[in-house]
Amino acid sequence: MFTGLIEARGEVAVIEPEGSAVRIAVRPPADLYPQASLGESIAINGCCLTVVSREAGRWTFEAGAETLSKTNLGKLQIGEVVNLERALAADGRFGGHIVQGHVDAVATVDEISRDGEWVTMWFRFPTSMAAQIVPKGSVAVDGISLTVVDVDAERFSVALIPHTLDVTTLSQRDIGDTVNLETDILGKYVARLVALDSVSKDTVSGDASPQTGDRQ
Repeated sequence: MFTGLIEARGEVAVIEPEGSAVRIAVRPPADLYPQASLGESIAINGCCLTVVSREAGRWTFEAGAETLSKTNLGKLQIGEVVNLERALAADGRFGGHIVQGHVDAVATVDEISRDGEWVTMWFRFPTSMAAQIVPKGSVAVDGISLTVVDVDAERFSVALIPHTLDVTTLSQRDIGDTVNLETDILGKYVARLVALDSVSKDTVSGDASPQTGDRQ
């Protein structure tokens, strides 16, 4: 589990195709490199991956076809900068919101407006996710825990403070760029329970309806 508080930015050093999968090597900051062990979970742009190798100051991960098709990792280029967050330790400080590292969809940067050092950024998302994104709710964008400001049928906005822009990749995003989107797990469970409750009520209503036909 993660919290959406980015620890550092790393640089993509190697991309090696392996059939439908790829091996991705990321060079983290020198002080962060020794803190991750083999087999540890690291969120790369919000996508939970496993460290399969540690050498030459780089962490290496494997991403399968499903991950590449559902995230922006398939578009990474050597030299590109990515957000990094290690999994939350049991005694760690919980500062963002519950982020699983399971990306729901890819969203697109739709609008960027600047007010001094502050930035308001709009993202266009799949309409199927509209019920899971609410004003003042939490959302993870490229692994960054953010608060939703406004929402309409196909877009939502966030307000980015200078610190967030300084320590994450959002300062480098432009209109048309893709980002990984993970909605709040609590909202997913609520939506699922409501849907199941609706189905249950429909079933009960159907069973209780009067039967038609001749009586003997």
